Amino acid sequence: MGSTALWGKPGAEIDAIAGDRRQDRRYQLHLELKWKLIRRRRVLDTGTGHTIDVSSGGFLFDAGRRLPEGLNVELAIAWPVLLHNVAPLQLVATGRIVRGNGHQVAIRTTQHEFRTVGHPGEHRALAEPSARGTALLTSKSIFAAFNRQ
Repeated sequence: MGSTALWGKPGAEIDAIAGDRRQDRRYQLHLELKWKLIRRRRVLDTGTGHTIDVSSGGFLFDAGRRLPEGLNVELAIAWPVLLHNVAPLQLVATGRIVRGNGHQVAIRTTQHEFRTVGHPGEHRALAEPSARGTALLTSKSIFAAFNRQ
């Protein structure tokens, strides 16, 4: 059996050796992110940057400075799509730094999830006692409960 039968087309073995050998397709996306450098569950450093390319197995991003290989990093990436056309999303990914080239850092992803991002004004309104008290006092179910006594 020749090498053509193994690879499916003539010259494919040369492409696999000389070309890109990654298993996951990479997408060139420029998305803003925040990163946390982590070691033994402690945050060592934080910063901002942007993605250069993204795949299901990892990320290449510009961290704004050199980051050491072998440490873990958490990325909070501003996702460009709204959940139900309303709620902003962020992709939170954790992984290990596998290489760096200046400010460019490549990580192999170990975990990722999408999270919703609330607006700071919403959180403040919920935390204020006057706003919370007003919402409770004007609730029809609360008045109905008082009338049943």
